[in-house]
Amino acid sequence: MLKRTFARLPRPWRVALDWIVTIAAAVGLVLAIKAWVVNPYRIPSSSMEPTLHCARPAPGCLARFSDRVLANRFIYHLRNPRRGEIIVFHAPPAAARAGCAERGDTFVKRLIGLPGDRVREDARGAIWIDGRGLKEPYVERSRTGDGYRGRSWRVPAHEYFMVGDNRDHSCDSRAWGPVPRRSLIGEVFSTYWPPGRISTNLLVAAGIVVLLALAAAYVRRRRQPD
Repeated sequence: MLKRTFARLPRPWRVALDWIVTIAAAVGLVLAIKAWVVNPYRIPSSSMEPTLHCARPAPGCLARFSDRVLANRFIYHLRNPRRGEIIVFHAPPAAARAGCAERGDTFVKRLIGLPGDRVREDARGAIWIDGRGLKEPYVERSRTGDGYRGRSWRVPAHEYFMVGDNRDHSCDSRAWGPVPRRSLIGEVFSTYWPPGRISTNLLVAAGIVVLLALAAAYVRRRRQPD
């Protein structure tokens, strides 16, 4: 019935309505993706410098603007978290007790310890997992700090050990313990702001989405009678 009603309208109206429907569908898709698949986050502190930037004049921040990143909220429904991934998660209550967070805060850290791992920070600030040195090219030697040197931690089942790349300015699992699996939100997979920090994979994905949307709109218009 709706199709017959549209067919009676003048062609300019049909074209306008077609674009309105297309845009509305795109907005609905974006909202659904934000709720269940991908969500944006801002980097508020220097704990992940220099991998992810925060904005000056906050202590330790290197950039004019804070990085804004996208987290894949769906990925951990399909597989387990992997060592080395940057993850967004709900700050555990122990982080608030340690003075690192407030109720409802989210953190962005790197996963270095998996369930069952024994994590140790040696006298030089290097990390060892079950007696083997962990290669961490993302950590600058000048940022290792000395607050936890010589300490070790055992990661319980279904929990994960999270630390910041800027070890000297990161309140993380070394201070308040591992993070339960249920607190994980998703893996950070792309930076989308500022423009100079946009990830290449995001540009490619955006280009593909635009091309598909244009192709779908073109096919729909071709199928409509004049």
